[in-house]
Amino acid sequence: MNFIDQASVSIQAGDGGDGRVSFRHEKFVSRGGPDGGDGGDGGDVIFKATNNSNSLAFFRYSKQLKAESGQPGGNKRKHGKSGKDLIIVVPVGTEAKDPNGNVVADLIEDGQTDVVALGGKGGFGNAHFVSSRRQAPNFAEKGEPGEIKELELELKMLADVGLVGLPNAGKSTLLGAISAAKPKIGDYPFTTINPSVGVVDVDKNSSLLFADIPGLIEGAAEGKGLGHDFLRHIERTSVIVHVIDAYNTDITSSYLTIRNELKAYSKELAKRPEVVAINKVEGLDGEITGDLVASLKRVVKPKSTPVILISAKSGLGLKQLVNESQLMRDKILSKNPKLNKKEIYQFQLPENSGAWNIEQTSDNKFEVSGEVIERFAKRTDFSNDQAVGRLVDILRKRGVMHALLKKGIKSGDKIKIKGSGEITF
Repeated sequence: MNFIDQASVSIQAGDGGDGRVSFRHEKFVSRGGPDGGDGGDGGDVIFKATNNSNSLAFFRYSKQLKAESGQPGGNKRKHGKSGKDLIIVVPVGTEAKDPNGNVVADLIEDGQTDVVALGGKGGFGNAHFVSSRRQAPNFAEKGEPGEIKELELELKMLADVGLVGLPNAGKSTLLGAISAAKPKIGDYPFTTINPSVGVVDVDKNSSLLFADIPGLIEGAAEGKGLGHDFLRHIERTSVIVHVIDAYNTDITSSYLTIRNELKAYSKELAKRPEVVAINKVEGLDGEITGDLVASLKRVVKPKSTPVILISAKSGLGLKQLVNESQLMRDKILSKNPKLNKKEIYQFQLPENSGAWNIEQTSDNKFEVSGEVIERFAKRTDFSNDQAVGRLVDILRKRGVMHALLKKGIKSGDKIKIKGSGEITF
């Protein structure tokens, strides 16, 4: 099966390049100053959505992806080259979550890009640290590590209308009849093994996107058959069209089976507006088709749900089906204007990213945590006294040292920066 709609991937943004420790060595210049350049930034990992793909199959063979790291700085204040961003193309409708279930990216428009892992900042060279107090700094910053993330990807097709029904209800034939889509159709229980999408022209000024969801069976919401794998694709459709085979021995049971599966999977799906289409009615007389409509009218909810006689083969009722679907779509959008405005996830730092915390872990050790503090620490060479002195200055300016004194820190106690090294007070 070549359709892949779930995948796991490990991504790593590029590390920042180290800053350079360097001093000028020029003829006739007796005491050259520091001239170490800054390291280049690491590349970001970026997801880019495209309509030219409908599968996450790429990630079956590429489960570990890394952006390019930045180059170290050079002498004469030469800035290291920044690493190239890694742009990963994914299908429109791809949602990425971290192991805790938090949405990292939700790509819902063709061409949309989301940064899913930030590259590390390049470290400053020693030329950056010249001051009136520090005339010849003999240290530089290390490059910051790029973000590493484990992501779960899930593809949810974006469509105005989702076609659902039991296997062999004729959904694929219907989609082919109302659009230019050419879904694969075969004579086997699950006639569609891949969701298919087709653009249906309503009139000169409007169109609808129809998605053919593979045939569901009773128990699909619990994982039976292929149904559970594809129910997620109905979540983003505005309208659900139930396609029912007129030759089923009990069409009300067919309808209720699908309704129960949708409700078991998501209560929200059960509230989605519906159109019921009785398919393959060519050749049936009016009395029989009238009975079919009447029997379904008794069980559909709400009672205003349209029940339409169609024939995907002959074209009967297809125009009415498309028009009813558009009316339903427009109605739900008028009631929920926010659905018309797609919310695009954008990366941003947490509002409290500058906050820090101190925890006394033993009699003579204190651990300092906090996003900004930890980032500075990762860029510090703890084997270099001048570099550690600069980190202490940062802790002092941010009020950390004052807070440590209030907590009773004594000379010789250790200050541990979470995720990095230690400083002796």
